[in-house]
Amino acid sequence: MLSTMQDVPLTVTRILEHGALVHGESQITTWTGEGEPHRRSFREAGERAHQLAHALRDDLGVSGDERVATLMWNNAEHVEAYYAIPSMGAVLHTLNLRLPAEQLVFIVNHAADRVVIANGSLLPLLAPLLPQLPTLEHVVVSGPGDRSLLDGAGVSVHDYEELLAGKPTVFDWPEIDERQAAAMCYTSGTTGDPKGVVYSHRSIYLHSMQVNMAQSMGLTDLDTTLVVVPQFHVNAWGLPHATFMSGINMLMPDRFLQPAPLAEMIESERPTHAAAVPTIWQGLLAELTAKPRDVSSLTQVTIGGSACPPSLMAAFDDLGMRVCHAWGMTETSPLGTIARPPAHVVGTEEEFAYRLTQGRFPAGVEARLTGPGGERLPWDGESAGELEVRGPWIAGAYYGGSDGEPLRPADKFSEDGWLKTGDVGTISADGFLTLTDRAKDVIKSGGEWISSVDLENALMSHPDVTEAAVVAVPDERWGERPLATVVLREGSTADFASLRAFLADEGKIAKWQLPERWSIVEAVPKTSVGKFDKKVIRKRYAEGDLDVTKL
Repeated sequence: MLSTMQDVPLTVTRILEHGALVHGESQITTWTGEGEPHRRSFREAGERAHQLAHALRDDLGVSGDERVATLMWNNAEHVEAYYAIPSMGAVLHTLNLRLPAEQLVFIVNHAADRVVIANGSLLPLLAPLLPQLPTLEHVVVSGPGDRSLLDGAGVSVHDYEELLAGKPTVFDWPEIDERQAAAMCYTSGTTGDPKGVVYSHRSIYLHSMQVNMAQSMGLTDLDTTLVVVPQFHVNAWGLPHATFMSGINMLMPDRFLQPAPLAEMIESERPTHAAAVPTIWQGLLAELTAKPRDVSSLTQVTIGGSACPPSLMAAFDDLGMRVCHAWGMTETSPLGTIARPPAHVVGTEEEFAYRLTQGRFPAGVEARLTGPGGERLPWDGESAGELEVRGPWIAGAYYGGSDGEPLRPADKFSEDGWLKTGDVGTISADGFLTLTDRAKDVIKSGGEWISSVDLENALMSHPDVTEAAVVAVPDERWGERPLATVVLREGSTADFASLRAFLADEGKIAKWQLPERWSIVEAVPKTSVGKFDKKVIRKRYAEGDLDVTKL
């Protein structure tokens, strides 16, 4: 027996039209760095998305499911591209501007991008790559920048505003199958070439609904979200779509991502919510400590990308900013869990412990733990295994290229189609995930596992430590042992012996897990999305480039 419900496709187009019509007065505010920020209503952005679609189709000849790339900061124009490109049936391809040049070249060529929309300030990054991008025919430049850098590059150069000028504000959007590609994003390529994840209209729509649930980010049109997480990184955690669905105002930082301008934005524009990786918040905390501002409007902070140190969460609590931990990855759109404590612990001593977990799985994400022998492990909060997930916004394959079949490598997907996340952790009986490490980063010492994340969090709770990264290094006796690399606060007199004693104090870390090898570094190397890049540390150690002390 079939239902009697209408079969209306879940598409990005419907999110756009709803936001522009029902929430037309909501605002996209883009920080300019000087003078008044630029403000654009959802209604105006919606009309400009129609105009951009006309320009792409009529002037640049974009048709079918061709890929249109963006090399852009978080701003109103990027939001317009987010909607125009998939709504016209093409595929939005966001380029990670922090990737190495060779990876950007690989990604553009693998996706066969024919058009790229770029912010003018990023032309020095794009121009040297153009001779290596044979499929690219058009560069659309948004905002100020030296267009002469593109002279002789063999591409047609267009001005974004000139392309839109005079175009109709109504585009006849095609009726799109909700399973068709809407956007694509490549992994950061920490091992091997980056891998393309292609999101469907349906997956984006359902993911946006989840972001808006009260047990998720739970924002409304009374809120303004400061979207620090880049639009080139997993669709800015779904916020540009969730905002149009619920009328949430957006504050976009453009290229002004340093702690001082972020603090100024918060004080000036009064956002109620913000989303970014821990390294952004660590910098902002140092800025607010050195130069206090009125940041009282910002009461909700979503942190993801890597584990949030408990000391950082507690420090923001003291500022009145409640941190909510989340977990996800490119392959999960990215929302996989979010740490809203269950009702029965709110207001008790247990609440903080729940907030430190990666969070609870929403209804759209199924999860299981797999042991080293392939066995299924129980949700008992103790049994640790590799996390595997599936659901309507979880990738089931990688993009195989314009002429290839989808790729399902055995180390990334199980035989029955679940995504192998590469994360190791436990799940409590009530569905809260606690990650102890990445499978590739866990330290295997004498037949036992040591969590590098636990060591890092403990170290970063020391008042003299601003950052700490721990990696496994070879050891003749135990196979592997932890190497602790630390960044000390300016003027600190802490030494390695005192840091080791701090870890052992009051049982923070078991004695057998304490690092013997230590090194001070100026900064922990980061990946393009702000995570600790541990492969760089391991390489520097192997090549003898670290000054290591063994206690």
